[in-house]
Amino acid sequence: MAGTVIIAGLSIGSGHPVRVESMLKIPLSSREECLEQCRSLASSGCELIRAAFPSPDLGGDLAWLNEKSPVPLMADIHFDPALALAALEAGTPSIRINPGNMARARLREVVASAQEKKAVIRIGANGGSLNSAQLERAGGVRSDALAAAVEEQLLILMEEGFEDIILSAKSTSVHETVRANSLLALKYPGYPFHIGITESGYGRDGLVKSAAGLALLLGQGIGNTIRISLTESPLEEVRAGYSLLRAMDLRQRGGSLISCPTCGRKRIEVRKIADLVTPCLESLPDGVTVAVMGCEVNGPREAMDADFGIAGSPRGAVVFSKGTVLKEVPLERVPELLAGMAEEACRLKEKHDNR
Repeated sequence: MAGTVIIAGLSIGSGHPVRVESMLKIPLSSREECLEQCRSLASSGCELIRAAFPSPDLGGDLAWLNEKSPVPLMADIHFDPALALAALEAGTPSIRINPGNMARARLREVVASAQEKKAVIRIGANGGSLNSAQLERAGGVRSDALAAAVEEQLLILMEEGFEDIILSAKSTSVHETVRANSLLALKYPGYPFHIGITESGYGRDGLVKSAAGLALLLGQGIGNTIRISLTESPLEEVRAGYSLLRAMDLRQRGGSLISCPTCGRKRIEVRKIADLVTPCLESLPDGVTVAVMGCEVNGPREAMDADFGIAGSPRGAVVFSKGTVLKEVPLERVPELLAGMAEEACRLKEKHDNR
């Protein structure tokens, strides 16, 4: 069972929700743009934001953003322990480092600073950063080399007496990522895990690739924070993260939509109505389900768990809740029903929850 770490009041680990995170896609030097992106991410439900920190010259910008961001930050550090120290001095509550790339004396400084400031350290390896020696020791099996690379980093921090650690093993290969994390979770179940498929791409293929890997891990109980890494707006990464967690029945944020794929029986334009419903979902209470179904066959019965639903019928559309038809209305009244959907769904959910 994974232990718990706390990043600026955000609890990560066993017994806590799987956290959804993203990364700033704007340089820290663009202060106001970064802050606006942090605020937008917060509104979308993002709980942890990673920020690239490539130069100590950006220390003032990072400190400024740490003070103003509504979401805790994690500074992304590569190679240079001086950057890790500067990020901690700037008040960043968590950092991402590779201890194996740091001289032991300088690493001790980083650990001492993190302990003093009660900061969390994420360590991890990326499939693209494995060296020939690591691959040779693993017999050429990349997933095993990836797990071993993370273990090497963990043992270094354990030797330094540091325990507030998040583990991460990511690759652009689904199979490598799943196996590496499974190996690590078996051996080190006491640490929280961050999971993701790195460089997964964009659009449909990127979403499917990330979902395929993360679902396999989450289904095993592996993963305490997730990022859907996409060549898209970070807001899309967060929305996709919550969509995945809803599909896995791990978290609910706002409402969710059920809609049928349609067939020759459809009596209403399901896609058009679903497009009208979707913008309303985020304003609904967590866990409310709304259904849009093409006909009375797929309607109340197949979507009987929906708090509120609309289905095509011979005379227009039926409105239903939990499988029970409430009324039938002509098609021209459907937009009116959608306008009051949020209020109706909230009322129906409250009614059923109180039974």
